Amino acid sequence: NMNAIFHIIDKSNWERIAHFNYYYSQIKCKYNLTSNIDITHLVRWQKVNRYKFFPTMLFVIMKAVNQNKEFRMSFNEKGELGYWDKVVPCYTLFHNENKTFTDIWSEYDEDFNIFYRTVIEDIHTYGNITGVVKARPGQPANFCPVSCLPWLSFTNFAQDTYSESRFLFPLIKFGKYFESNGNIQLPISVFVSHAVADGYHTCKLINDIQEIAQKFFA
Repeated sequence: NMNAIFHIIDKSNWERIAHFNYYYSQIKCKYNLTSNIDITHLVRWQKVNRYKFFPTMLFVIMKAVNQNKEFRMSFNEKGELGYWDKVVPCYTLFHNENKTFTDIWSEYDEDFNIFYRTVIEDIHTYGNITGVVKARPGQPANFCPVSCLPWLSFTNFAQDTYSESRFLFPLIKFGKYFESNGNIQLPISVFVSHAVADGYHTCKLINDIQEIAQKFFA
């Protein structure tokens, strides 16, 4: 991605260096945090304005991720630790005819209308490519994976990978929204590398998603 800048972290005065080394090298720890967020206002706005739900929610999530540098961290090609000034979404498209999915990515824009249009166009362009995991070539290094499980209002989501991984970006999933006491709730789960983010940071990310969902479309 030509527009994204990678900032190398100066480990000599980084407040997290002890925590990073501990959770990256000693106790290799990743964790999941799942919560329901209130999207009553967002769903009402999206329906009145005839926007599709997925790209709208994708914008909310990416806006929050781009406000929190802990969730934009990675190693560069030289193996240096740092963070991107912005990340783009990498997301899954489901193929109903054969029940498989493919991954695509889109550019991020802080302007909702530009972002929405970009995602709709990319889905239109790459959405019918089946039989491959990555349907859109050229995925940039600064990406955040987001996927949706629209078939279940899950109460938790956990995942595991059995190989050593240098991957530090979060994996964000959201489920089927549901009504509760007159409000619409959305389960959202964040899978995190503990090296880059503690519970505080992940709670802040989810609370930011909540705040954007309520305030942005006011």
